[in-house]
Amino acid sequence: MIARRAFLAALGGSLAVPLAAGAQARLDRVARIGYLTLDLKGGDPRPLEAFRQGLRDLGYVEGKNLQIEYRDAEGKPERLRPLAAELIALKVDVIVATSGTAGAQAAKRATTTVSIVFPAVADPVMDGLVTSFARPGGNLTGSSLVAPELVAKSLELLKEAVPGASRVALLLNPDSLSDQGRKERLAGANTAARTLGIRLQIVEARRPEDFDRAFSEMTKARAEALSVLAAPVFDNNRRRVVDLAANRRLPAVYAFRWYVEAGGLISYGPDLIESFRRAGTYVDKILKGANPGDIPVERPTKFELLVNLKTARRLGLTMPPSLLQRADQVIE
Repeated sequence: MIARRAFLAALGGSLAVPLAAGAQARLDRVARIGYLTLDLKGGDPRPLEAFRQGLRDLGYVEGKNLQIEYRDAEGKPERLRPLAAELIALKVDVIVATSGTAGAQAAKRATTTVSIVFPAVADPVMDGLVTSFARPGGNLTGSSLVAPELVAKSLELLKEAVPGASRVALLLNPDSLSDQGRKERLAGANTAARTLGIRLQIVEARRPEDFDRAFSEMTKARAEALSVLAAPVFDNNRRRVVDLAANRRLPAVYAFRWYVEAGGLISYGPDLIESFRRAGTYVDKILKGANPGDIPVERPTKFELLVNLKTARRLGLTMPPSLLQRADQVIE
């Protein structure tokens, strides 16, 4: 309910924002943007608000020179492609395809002509969305959230926090990755696990209905800790994921800060809010005539480390001072 109220408040609040000083947007036409997402109301409202703030900073004001058409799959990935087709039928100037690789792929399959911006995908080259980071080609561009060492670094942090853990569950949604992407992630995770002296248990969950079964598998395999790979289905149901981990007393590392804010132990990953804000810059360039295939895909440059000490105490863990000193935020 809090997320829904925050989203509705943010949606209404931006309509009265005045044109920013030094704004660059043209006011002689109304830009029409399509916003495609897996779960608009169930997800955290901050990425959407960051995207809209990025547009406001460039002089775009909803109700004046900007119209955003929202299409919400309501948690059902199979609806993403037909919703993308709806946006194309509305003749939007740009589609902002959120919800990771699944959203971007759905939009790409629906059109080869309408420009598409993805605020946050894993590896757009590996996932077949673009030709290269420097020259994407085609009609897509945006931001990548994954650095090659991210999975390994997350496992290192988890081992540092729980040095006695020898069995670690790795929770992933196979639908959020291409086959090649999944293969590469797992290869990197297994290499890191061997170096750290831990055994990985791969557990898959595609929908919220799979969560109970997935965590039961972890318990049966006697997992002692958990690493959760980023996926919209987990992000949009982070409270439940965090609670399931807590109920099974599994120390867990996550990709984004809102898991730790919801009670998770550790998060390590890129600044997702900044990626969505930057999506506004991509949209602005395209509206001014740039070809998305010529706009380089950005890689993450900043990674956040958060630790929840309250959760550590509930789990009976003592966080190493070296880990706490490196944290960008510690929740007491």
